[in-house]
Amino acid sequence: MAHRRLESGPTSSPAEMFGEALRFAREQAGLKQEDLARLLHCHRTVITRYEGGRRAMDRDSVEKADQALAMGGLLVRLWERVDWQADIERPDWFEKYVELEDEAVAIRVLQYIRINGLLQCEEYVRAMFGIGDARNRPKLLAERVAARMDRQRRFLAADGPTLIVVLDESAIRTVVGGPGVMRRQMEHLLSVPEQSNIIIQVAPFGSPVATMPSTSVILLLMPDGKEWVYSESLYRGHFSDDPSIVADSRRDFDVLRGGVLSLGDSSALIADAMEEYRFAERRSQEGCLVQEQLQRGRRGRVHRGGPRISSGRRPGA
Repeated sequence: MAHRRLESGPTSSPAEMFGEALRFAREQAGLKQEDLARLLHCHRTVITRYEGGRRAMDRDSVEKADQALAMGGLLVRLWERVDWQADIERPDWFEKYVELEDEAVAIRVLQYIRINGLLQCEEYVRAMFGIGDARNRPKLLAERVAARMDRQRRFLAADGPTLIVVLDESAIRTVVGGPGVMRRQMEHLLSVPEQSNIIIQVAPFGSPVATMPSTSVILLLMPDGKEWVYSESLYRGHFSDDPSIVADSRRDFDVLRGGVLSLGDSSALIADAMEEYRFAERRSQEGCLVQEQLQRGRRGRVHRGGPRISSGRRPGA
């Protein structure tokens, strides 16, 4: 994942200025973000957020960083001058989820209705975001698409985190953006399991698994061994790190995987869906061609004005 750097130029954000000072000190010390992350016992993406002014450091981490970077207390003094509560926009539930996702070393997903965001191809992402408030705002649409694709990079890397996804068949059959987009999405689903860290299985309609929950559920394993369970309702996300809930969810997911299609059968179902979408795409293209030819023919017969020339016949002749 590309590191986010501050734009050059002035800023009125003390948090961003502290982050820039941290980045400068790290680079002066000849350390990469991964190096500083190891010293602070956190993930590299946490350092990215610190340096971008998007996450507040706790005092203990600031003091460790100050010592490791030989700043003589300067980072601590800068940190004390920032009103972190006012300067850091408090993340909503989805931003909190993305932070967890960005640090997770393993993710397990049960997904309904839509393809999970980590498995969406660019055409699918663009179609999803293009039906909301970004439809007539090209810059906003481009930013949202780029952000979604950026989330996927670490999982698509050769040494990426483990990603195990059980897709309910509804996610494959719900059309987003038309048959062409869905055909491309099915191709993407068939290609990503080539990565050894990604597993995709399908729970077909009428699956007999009794433990399938009624909504999408995500289990996240963090670098420190802590686990989270995440799900969404209509207007918010729900998080839990309660050990009993995590254990029950982990057990239910393992039972679920034992009752859905195998990897080979899942790929076969996705491939069948891909061919169905390909056929529908072809029919749609042919229909558009026929419609265009009909319209072209009608344009050729349009009366363009001027006198009608009589055939010279009398009525009834």
